[in-house]
Amino acid sequence: MAIQCDTLVHNVRIASMQVSGEPYGALYNKALVINDGVITAIADLTDTDTFETLKANAASVVDGNNQWLLPGFVDCHTHLVYGGNRAQEFEQRLQGATYLEIAERGGGIKGTVAKTRTANHATLLESAIKRAKRLCEEGVTTLEVKSGYGLDVDTEIRMLTVAKQLEQHLPLTVSTTYLGAHALPNEFDNDADAYIDFICNDVMPIVAEKQLANAVDVFCETIGFNTQQTEKVFQKAHELGLPIKAHVEQLSDSKGAVLASRYQALSVDHIEYLADSDIVHLAQNGTVAVLLPGAFYYLSEVQKPPVNALRAHNVPMAVATDFNPGSSPLASILTAINMACVQFQLTPEEALRGATIHGAAALGLHDRGVIDVERVADFTLWDIDTPAELAYCINGHRPTAIFKGGKHV
Repeated sequence: MAIQCDTLVHNVRIASMQVSGEPYGALYNKALVINDGVITAIADLTDTDTFETLKANAASVVDGNNQWLLPGFVDCHTHLVYGGNRAQEFEQRLQGATYLEIAERGGGIKGTVAKTRTANHATLLESAIKRAKRLCEEGVTTLEVKSGYGLDVDTEIRMLTVAKQLEQHLPLTVSTTYLGAHALPNEFDNDADAYIDFICNDVMPIVAEKQLANAVDVFCETIGFNTQQTEKVFQKAHELGLPIKAHVEQLSDSKGAVLASRYQALSVDHIEYLADSDIVHLAQNGTVAVLLPGAFYYLSEVQKPPVNALRAHNVPMAVATDFNPGSSPLASILTAINMACVQFQLTPEEALRGATIHGAAALGLHDRGVIDVERVADFTLWDIDTPAELAYCINGHRPTAIFKGGKHV
């Protein structure tokens, strides 16, 4: 009886990211058996009869030329749908202008909101494709995109719709997040409670009904929303059956991470000011800690996330670009991986796991980010001697091949 095999991938060294006791979950002398876009078996090449049978019956055979095979990267935190850019503000800051001065001139988040609201669907889609393409070129196959630069009904819906449409133009799976509670729009100036009511009563039901978001996020911070306002959004998200993510502890210890973990948040992101004593709550509730070294670098921050304490509690640490126009215009997952090592002292293995298996967990996606049976066949090939090279060298590598759902793209 013939063994079904759409694609057989052999002659590779596999950095599976499985927890196996081997660095990077390394597998040698193995071949991937792929059917209908899923890894259905990892064949042992020392069993020559089985391998020859698979090879004879495979519709497609890929010789990896002894390269390293890694899961497709998962960039689990981006804001890459927006209008315009903030290059002029970058220039102004380097010339001495403060963030407050720039905001008073109509810049900052509200400046991006104004540009995004006036950008039509086609303009937003065209610019988002260009940005996402940069990430794809480095092997990102799953991408999270947040809204949050509309802060009204129409623009937020337009942003989420554009984000999902990226799947039609690039070899990507896109997970969308509604981030209405990103900043306070001008029309609700000085009335954050009323804006939170607007989010919960007017916007989130539409987002849920139209199935535009896979999760809901809140910027819980001194310059964002307090814990009472944040909890109101979390309660509404639970009511609507939407998972939770949270921007927390970026600038202060507001206890947003404790609140988010109480609501079984998929992830808490930034967390530079997370107290060691609060990490137990993340561990107990299975919440992923998402590290965003791009924003840390770009804002010249000095307070680092509590990496050693997260390790001690076995909290998974994801790594993402935080690609956004203001605090992290970073279109490179590999640079984020390097920054996580240099700035936060992650090991190369931790950083690569952060952009694969733990990045997937931060999105609630447990069918990817690891090379294993019954996982989506999203993977990349790299002409390197060791996976650590991907964390070590800045802009030194691109995948020689990218496979999405088992297909060479």
